[in-house]
Amino acid sequence: MDSILNTVKMALGVELNYTGFDIQILLDINSAIVNLNQLGVGPRSGFVVKGESESWTDLLGSSNLLEPAKSYIVHKVRLSFDPPTNSFLIDAIQQQIRELEWRLMVQNDRPYNDCYEEVVLNEFVYVNSLDSVGGV
Repeated sequence: MDSILNTVKMALGVELNYTGFDIQILLDINSAIVNLNQLGVGPRSGFVVKGESESWTDLLGSSNLLEPAKSYIVHKVRLSFDPPTNSFLIDAIQQQIRELEWRLMVQNDRPYNDCYEEVVLNEFVYVNSLDSVGGV
């Protein structure tokens, strides 16, 4: 399953054919995507999930190095949409979110030879995903 909305709904235990919560879930997904974008994950111009048609590949490209972003979105949506009643569980999920944020930020800070290329422009070094420039 590559649909972002459907993956998150399944992770939350919401039936795929039940659409009563879709608006709230979509709002929470898009808020999490804004956070990811600020960490350097996803298209630079931003990304919005409007329904079932937007896929993980649309958001993350084909790189397996960004798979933790899926867990990040699910955790962020779970805390907003259906938070646990136990404060220890909330703390554990928040700790996982912080760790994923750190790991995703580090992942995007260092170039990997098979996934990224460095571009020098006006003495600044930019790292481009080869997925977005027609490479791998």
